Order: sequence, then structure tokens, then C-alpha cells
Amino acid sequence: MARFWALGDRIEPSSYTPGLVISGKENFEVNWAPFSTTGDGSIPRTITIESRAPYAPWESLDNGPTLEAKIGHVLPPSLDEADAGEVASKGQLLPISWQSMNHDTELLSSDLKPHIVVLTDALQLANRPGRLVEAIHVIKTRFPGSLLWTPGIGGPDNCAVLSWFGVDLFDTTRSQQAESHDAVLTWAGPRIKTEFEPEFDHWKNALSEVRFALKNNSLRELAQTQSLNSPRLIEHMRNHEKIISGYEGVLSQVVDNKSKLRINNLESHDDPVILDWVKFMETKYSRPESLDDVLILLPCSARKPYSSSRSHKSFRNAINHTSAHEVMVTSPLGIVPRDLEAVWPAGYYDIPVTGDWAQSELTRIQEMLSKLVEKNHYRIVINHSGIEVELPIPVIDTRLGNKPTSEKALDSLGTAVHSNMRKKRRGGELINIENFRSIARFHHKNDTWLDGVEIKGRFPRWKIMKSGEQIAMWAPERGGFSISKAGLHHIIEHDSLKKISIKEGIKWKGDVNLANLESFDKSIRAGEDLLVMQGIDCLGSARAAAPAWEWNGTPGRLAKMHQRL
Repeated sequence: MARFWALGDRIEPSSYTPGLVISGKENFEVNWAPFSTTGDGSIPRTITIESRAPYAPWESLDNGPTLEAKIGHVLPPSLDEADAGEVASKGQLLPISWQSMNHDTELLSSDLKPHIVVLTDALQLANRPGRLVEAIHVIKTRFPGSLLWTPGIGGPDNCAVLSWFGVDLFDTTRSQQAESHDAVLTWAGPRIKTEFEPEFDHWKNALSEVRFALKNNSLRELAQTQSLNSPRLIEHMRNHEKIISGYEGVLSQVVDNKSKLRINNLESHDDPVILDWVKFMETKYSRPESLDDVLILLPCSARKPYSSSRSHKSFRNAINHTSAHEVMVTSPLGIVPRDLEAVWPAGYYDIPVTGDWAQSELTRIQEMLSKLVEKNHYRIVINHSGIEVELPIPVIDTRLGNKPTSEKALDSLGTAVHSNMRKKRRGGELINIENFRSIARFHHKNDTWLDGVEIKGRFPRWKIMKSGEQIAMWAPERGGFSISKAGLHHIIEHDSLKKISIKEGIKWKGDVNLANLESFDKSIRAGEDLLVMQGIDCLGSARAAAPAWEWNGTPGRLAKMHQRL
């Protein structure tokens, strides 16, 4: 839920998030510290946040806006069942506590659209297992268009982790406390100052790393590394992943082809993206219909998609048949069918290869294979993966301790395949159609829009034709389909894409945003193609620029027009 947002003029932003809220004494440029804060000594306390640049040019040319709110009297999070104290004020600056989240019904008002939300008891919540990430998740999904500040808990040693959760604004409270004890907060954690401490701004360095990671789509990896600074951060990461893994509309379906899912430690094996893949494979996946009931288990490769690697070309030559179901055994995804090897995340992950398997990796593979065999009714398994598996049908080990690409192993693989195949080889067009059907079942609501199609053109940009008309093209750079205008009619007929609705009386010309959006599917994923409706009429299709959790109040582009009917 982290976001790299520009503040101020769209062409020449004055600052960005994540950034700092300073108390006025610190010497930070506006780029790093977009806001300053002051508070009075009144009870209940009033907090003021001032913009250090013109972020609301429609109001004036001066710096602004300036936001003010009364925090109110609240009980500590440990007394969450009690409904007592003075409620905080509601406005463009919105203080929220754990108590108010549980008892203040005014927070549910649709008229409440704050610019900045302040989690006032973040410090107390951080010391209660699971509470901090739960509070952040509730705030982000309730107020997706707001910036979130969690006072008193941020530092250069945890800003990547907190940004990953969705925190946008930090302060220097902990850094100042460390200074008073002759210590320093660094990217790698707190430490005592050295005798010859170099001139170095740890906050600027930390924010720079986080902003770059956000632009480079690698914040998860950065946060995972930083979480090793303390057991509490690892605890927060694990609790956050439990929440995200059970929540619809936060993941991406299609990513930039430069993106990578880097799995550098066992903690990363429970990334919500990976758990989502495992869930799909165990509950929804079905193998292509025309295949023989022979399952071939193969090892993965460093190069993606696997079929482009040297080792898999050797396997394909040895198999020399196209009607067996080839499934790669890999970590951390468990298993990857050949028909889904090009989609996210199967075609985009990197993991260190040592040849050793953790028990958790073997358990995941065993469980996924058991469910695959149970659902798809194979007759026999030809195991060339090198991993021992226990299944209720015959398993032929073709490796027998040899390297997978050795002549002996490849000969054994070829012999096992050809002595057990009952169906004839599939033609290239049938292979493409059935692979595309698998991808359609993974990306779309169904694959029925592919009934009766033909595949034309050349690898890798295959054209999908129906009745002599191109209805889609395979776009390898995005690991998904590009639906043509003609293809939309088939999509509509078969109800194969999720829908969003535009307000009546508005002429849709381009982006989908809050100004023209009427309703949307709550399970939308970033990069997904959507049908754009206006009443009962379909206006065309759009590609989601943001997952569903942001569609309830985030300014700017939510989806971009793809086809206009």
C-alpha cells in the first residue's frame, strides 16, 4: 500500500512522499520535509500542520494548505472496549486513535475526506502485537486518498518497513531522542556515535532509498531487508502479510516487464503475491482439456519463461511429445504449469539456487502436487524434478540421482514419456489456444470468449482471430492479452471481464477517475482490463492503474482508456 506521490504542481512538484513532518527546528529542504507541525499546550491539545510549499495552488499562490485539529481525550489501546473520552475534531486534518476506530461512528461518514490522517497512538499500538498494521490497513482502505502520519515511531531504521505498510509521513522524534543519548539512528538500526562520526544525514539517505525502491517496484525487497534490524519489525511484517493475503483488491495482475519478484530469504516465501498464486493453483487451476493424463515434473530454471532456457530446450527435445502436462517444481511458487509460465509472478521471480531445500519448501510442493493430482485425475507421474514426492498414483523417477540434463537422465525421461503416452501429439495452434485458455481463466472471469478462435501470426505476438477478425493479441511484454475493439463484443457476450460504471450524463473521453466514476468491482487488480459501463451500455474497456483499495477516494487516474466503442 506504499505510494510515491508528488506534492504541488504536477509538472514541477515541490516535494514527494514518503517525507518528513518537522517541528520547525530541523534544517530539511522542502523536498525531504513537505510539512511542518506545531502544537499548543491546551487540553485537549490542538495540532497544526503547515505546508512548506504551495500544495493547493487553487486556493492561493502562497504555501498551503494549513490544517488544524483538536486531538481530543482518548483512552490507551489496552482499553479498547471502553467508549469514553472526548472525540477528536473532523476535517481535512483527521486525528484517529485505536479507540476512535472502534467507537466513533462519524468516521464512517462519506463526507469525511481528509488530506492527512494522524494515527495519534501509533507509538502505543506499535508495542501491541498486530495492532499497528491492523490500524494502518483500516485507515488506508477507509481513506485511500489521504496521507498517513504515524507520529513518534518512524526513523531511518524502519522507514522502508513502515512505507511498505502505507505510512506516508514521518517525524524526527526518535532521531532527536537518539541524539540526546549520544546515539544515532541509521538505516541498519540504532547505534552509539563513533568518536569520528562522519557528516551524514541518515534521514535523507533512508528516504532516498525508499523513494527509489517505490519507483523501481522493489520496496518489498528493501522492507524485508530492513525488517532484519529488529524482531519487532519482523513481527510487524508477518502480521501485515497475514492481513494483505486475505484481502481482495490489493495485488497486481499485470506488471511492468522490468519488475522482478526477488525472493532472497525464507521470510519472502510468504509474500502475499506468492500466497495468492498458491491459493489459485490449489483451488481454481485446471489443466488443458486435450492433454493426456500424464504429468511430467521438471525442475525450474533461472531464465524466465522456463521454455527459453537451455535446460528446458533439452527437456523438450527429450520428451518429444506435446500431449503430456509439463509442470515445473520450484520455490517459492511450489509448482508452475507450462501453460502459465509467462504470467506474473511465474515469469518474473528470482531466487538464489543452492541445491538445498528447506522443509517448508518441500511441504508446499508436496501439498500443491497432491491437490493438483487429486483435481486433474492423472494416470501417472514422470518425475524429472529431482525431488521425492508421495502421490496416490504411480511415480517414475527419471533422474535417479543424475543431473537433469545429463545424457542418461534425458534418455530415461524420453523413454518414460513415450512408453506411457496414449494420445497423439497436439498441433501448435491447439497448444496456443489451450495455453491462452489457461491464462484467460487466471486473468479473466472465464475463458469462454476464446471458443471457436484461431491463432495466427508469429511467435511471440500471436493474433487471436474469430470469424476472420482479430479479437485480441498476446502481448509478451505484459504477460497478458491486448483485447481489440472487435474483441470487446465477445468479452461482453461472455461476461469475461470485471466491470466498472461511469456516471450517467458524462461523456467518457479518457481516464477513469473520481469525477466520473459511479461504481467498481471490489476485487480489481492493477494492470487488469475492465469493461467500462454506463447504465446498461458498454462504452469500451480500460486498464486499471490502481488496485481496488485505492478506488474509493484516491485522486488522479484510476484506469486508463484502452478501447472506446
